[in-house]
Amino acid sequence: MKSQHKTSMNRKTPSEVSSSLIPSTFVSQAKLEELLSALSQCRSLLILTHDNPDPDAISAAACLHYIISKRLGIRTKIGYGGIIGRAENRAMLRLLKIHATKVSEATIRRYKSVALVDTQPMTGNNSLPHDVRTLIVIDHHPLRKSTKAAFLDVRPNYGASASILTEYLFASGLDIPSNLATALFYGIASETQDLGREASEADKRAYLALFPKTNWKILARIRRPPLDKMHFAYMAKAIANAQTYKHAIATSLGNVEYADIVAEVAEMLLGLKRISWSLCTGRYKDTILVSLRTSRTKGRAGTVARRVVGPGNTAGGHDMIAGGQVDCAGKSEEERDQMERKIIETFFRIMGKQDVGEPSRLLPQEEKKDSDTSKVSTNDTATRIKREEVKK
Repeated sequence: MKSQHKTSMNRKTPSEVSSSLIPSTFVSQAKLEELLSALSQCRSLLILTHDNPDPDAISAAACLHYIISKRLGIRTKIGYGGIIGRAENRAMLRLLKIHATKVSEATIRRYKSVALVDTQPMTGNNSLPHDVRTLIVIDHHPLRKSTKAAFLDVRPNYGASASILTEYLFASGLDIPSNLATALFYGIASETQDLGREASEADKRAYLALFPKTNWKILARIRRPPLDKMHFAYMAKAIANAQTYKHAIATSLGNVEYADIVAEVAEMLLGLKRISWSLCTGRYKDTILVSLRTSRTKGRAGTVARRVVGPGNTAGGHDMIAGGQVDCAGKSEEERDQMERKIIETFFRIMGKQDVGEPSRLLPQEEKKDSDTSKVSTNDTATRIKREEVKK
C-alpha cells in the first residue's frame, strides 16, 4: 500500500505534464513584449528569410507572421530572394498553406519595416540591400558585429530559430493552429536532426510541446514527397564526382538549378561509413555555394567554412553545420571550375592538417566509366528533363 501511495503521489496529472512542457520562458515573455513595442508604430512589415529558406527559416517566419498579425493586426508578408527548390520544402509550403513570396530588391525597398529571420544583415545569404536598415532580427546563428536592429534576439546556443519563435508563440497566449505547430515541429526536427544535432534543452522543450499538436499525416507527406528526375541526376553527379581523403568526403555539382540541393548532397554524403566531414560545392548564378557538415559535436564547422572560402567571401555556421558563398561574377566556366577545385583542395588540406596526399575517388575508375552519364553538365540534363516533361 505504501509503495502504491508513493507511486500515486509522484505521478503527474495530464495538466501538470502539459504545463511542464510549455517552452515559454521569462526571457521570451519579456522579449515578446519588447518585440510588440518595437512594432507599435508599424503599419506593414516584410519578414525576410535567407535566399533559399529551409524548414527552420520557413516555420520561424510563419510563426512571426502569425503572432504579429493576430496581436497587432499589422499587414505582414513573408519574402525570400532566391528559390525554394527542395521537394520537402515545396511540400511544406503547399501542405501547410504557408504563403511565402520571392521578392526583388525593389520590393524590399518599398517596405519601411523589415524583419530578418534565421539570418542577419550582410551575411551574404539574404537579399537585404546593405543600405536598408532592419527593424527586427531573430536568429540562432552567432551574432555578427555588424548586426544592428531596433529589436534583436540572437541565441546561438539554440539549435533552431523555430525554437525561439515557439517560445514566443506559447508566451503570446494565442491559439496554436495545427498547421503552424506542424511547421515549427518540422523546422526544429530538420534543423537538429530530431534533436540529434546541436539541440539545446530549449529545443527539446519546444519539440516536446509541439509534439501533441503536430499533424503526423501531413508531416509524413512533407518528409517523403515525390522526387523529380533532376533530383536523381544531381545525386548521380555528386557520387560520380565525389573524392575521399582520410575521414572527409567532398564533391562538386557544377551549375545547379536550385541552391538547396548543395546542402542536401552534403547531408547525404555524411552518411558514408567512416566519414566524419563532408563538403559539397555548386554554382548558382554568379555564386559558388559551399555546404559543410560534420558528425563531430565540437567540429567548429563555421570556422572551417570561413577558412575554406577564404578572405573576402562570406561563411558561417555552428559546430556541426556551416555554409559559405564565393563570388564568381565575371569569371569564365573554366575559371569557375578551378575555383571549385581550389575550395575542395583547401578543405582536404585542412582535414589533413596541411599534409595532403592524393584523394581517392568514391567510385573505382571502372565503375565510374559506367556512370559517365553523370559527367554531362547539370544544365544539359536539366534541359533534357524539362523537354521530356513538356512532352508528357
